[in-house]
Amino acid sequence: MKNSQDLSAILGRHSHVFSPVIDADLNSDQVCVLDFSGNNELLQNTDLRDTATFNKAVQQLLQQQNATIGVGGYFEDRSIYRRSTHFEGEAESRNLHLGVDVWLDDGVAVFTPIDAIVHSFQDNNNFGDYGPTIILQHELEGITFYTLYGHLSRTSLEGLTVGKHFSKGQKIAEVGPYPENGDWPPHLHFQVMSSMGDKKEIFLVWLHRATAASMLHYALTQT
Repeated sequence: MKNSQDLSAILGRHSHVFSPVIDADLNSDQVCVLDFSGNNELLQNTDLRDTATFNKAVQQLLQQQNATIGVGGYFEDRSIYRRSTHFEGEAESRNLHLGVDVWLDDGVAVFTPIDAIVHSFQDNNNFGDYGPTIILQHELEGITFYTLYGHLSRTSLEGLTVGKHFSKGQKIAEVGPYPENGDWPPHLHFQVMSSMGDKKEIFLVWLHRATAASMLHYALTQT
């Protein structure tokens, strides 16, 4: 708990130095909030196991709001995870979304918001999984924390090594296409964690519509 409170305060003090996470203007009128909970009637009547059909539904949701980019997902209770059997049998069923999604075209560049080293990377090559994923390790005021980037392109993992350094604002990856991104409509999953070893220490970053272009302004909420 104390680590969570310390990190929250530290990120608040340094929020003015963060660089944009993605190469897109999330402050524009072309950005909307998308609901992927069980309340979404369109998704309830869509064959989500067919990713192409799922992707068409996402595009329809965007068009309904005259948007090209959708943001959402923080702590959302998602029935859409039932599209995949990969997480069945886990001690805790996967239904709450631990992070923020930015739904946009594949190929969009992803950047590190502050200096980082590669903690780990992996291609989670299962239907409905995270696909190519990178976890970066950061440090501020002596406190270590991590950022996770999921549903990337496979080429994003090429040339990576544990401990590789990235400077603030440096490109680290690209949003991946389906099926290589875990077989999802193209989007970036972004998550901030205060620890890699204790699920109770996970932080979730909600990037508000007016400030989601970077980690300059954010709301940080403990699970």
